[in-house]
Amino acid sequence: MTKTSSKGGLWTGRVMSGIAILFMLLDSIMKLFKPAFVVDSTVSLGFQEHHIYLIGILGLLSTLLYALPRTAIIGAMLLTGYFGGVIATQVRLDAPLFSTILFPVYLAVLVWGGLWLRNEQVRKFLLLQK
Repeated sequence: MTKTSSKGGLWTGRVMSGIAILFMLLDSIMKLFKPAFVVDSTVSLGFQEHHIYLIGILGLLSTLLYALPRTAIIGAMLLTGYFGGVIATQVRLDAPLFSTILFPVYLAVLVWGGLWLRNEQVRKFLLLQK
């Protein structure tokens, strides 16, 4: 069990992480089932249809690793890489900054902010404390 500064901080971290997890689970599962609107939107981003399943698997695995306390840090790192790919894709398409390009940044803030509030080891590591 990791220490937190308060019960409020712990619950805030859980809620932040939960929002990110739920979004990523929905996104990944939709990619696995490939409804028409997912195929159309992914193809419009420059990917081929056969890429959708792989993207969904990578997102799902990263999310599941993040959701498990023992592997949450690895999951957060993998999700950060995943979000970087999303940002690069959106920048390449000259997408709107605040609504599209920064959306994965908002998710990353939820992922890392939630982990920060839930896990003392993450706070110590990122603050370079002993």
